[in-house]
Amino acid sequence: METRFRAEGKKVTPQRQRIFELLADNTEHPTAETIFRMVHQDMPTVSLKTVYQTLNELGQLGMVNPLELGGGSMRFDPNVKNDHQHLVCESCGSVTDVDLGPLHDIFNGRSDVAFLVTRAEVVLRGVCESCQRVIPLEKNPSEVSESR
Repeated sequence: METRFRAEGKKVTPQRQRIFELLADNTEHPTAETIFRMVHQDMPTVSLKTVYQTLNELGQLGMVNPLELGGGSMRFDPNVKNDHQHLVCESCGSVTDVDLGPLHDIFNGRSDVAFLVTRAEVVLRGVCESCQRVIPLEKNPSEVSESR
């Protein structure tokens, strides 16, 4: 990320370097607020504006995918190299990457569907494995999200 930022003529500050480090190989799909709290631990003078600005610039450069998954806060996915979709837990809010296999044929123009897909957003909602251990299985997932 740092190399690409510099190549685009953008400043690479210590705060931005720390944001890049936190995003590298991050599978948690963090919010800007989460990243801010982690950066703030090491750099108390960092502002939330700096975090948002950096994430927006990374999004414009195609280095993170901003995700609107509900819950009030934008999530940021640094996994831009692999086609994938997302599983969202309606109980704890965790987000997990998932490969939908044959569905990617449609996205990549290798199917009988005569449609050029330029962007796909498939979000599967349910209850993650950890929450299933805590929540009775007979309970409807929509009831789970209403009770939280």
